[in-house]
Amino acid sequence: MSSSNQVRASHILIKHQGSRRKASWKDPDGVVISNTTRDAAVTQLKSLREDIVSGKFTFDNVATRFSDCSSAKRGGDLGPFGRGQMQKPFEEATFSLKVGEISEIVDTDSGVHIILRTG
Repeated sequence: MSSSNQVRASHILIKHQGSRRKASWKDPDGVVISNTTRDAAVTQLKSLREDIVSGKFTFDNVATRFSDCSSAKRGGDLGPFGRGQMQKPFEEATFSLKVGEISEIVDTDSGVHIILRTG
């Protein structure tokens, strides 16, 4: 994989009341998501990120338990993707990371994310 054309990443998505789709695999009716503010989602994600960075939990374990994306079933793995395949903020953040780095909070229309570049 050429880093200029494709990357591989995992992510953890926390949806909130501003997300374009207010339902997920773990909240199919969107009850929790509709009552979650963006600030609460960011606070939760920052705490999860600290747990990962400190070594308390692995990225894939946290993704499996907490991510609102169906990729949670794969530990957050999105597989390889190229430019133009993801929302612009997500793409820019992922391509700017080095392999093994975890992003800060990334905002998209889907919600808030942290991203781990894996390839």
